[in-house]
Amino acid sequence: MLQTRINARLSGPLAAFVERMVSKVGLYETPSEYVRDLIRRDMEQRDGRMERDSILAGYQDLAAGRTFASTGDFKKDMKILTQKESIDWQ
Repeated sequence: MLQTRINARLSGPLAAFVERMVSKVGLYETPSEYVRDLIRRDMEQRDGRMERDSILAGYQDLAAGRTFASTGDFKKDMKILTQKESIDWQ
């Protein structure tokens, strides 16, 4: 597994906040653990946003009448979709 070391300087309120999060009464044992958790949460949030955007795009296509009956064959359906998009769904 690829590992990368990241160094960041924090000052003022940011440093104090991290210290509180990592203290004996904080949620994390080390600053690294806290940063890894922040990155994981950001990844999950971005993945959820992409899913939500895809669902919204599908709904907008449906509302605009950009639909067709599936053939049951993914490759054929993708060809139909490409053709319809090339003629602007006319």
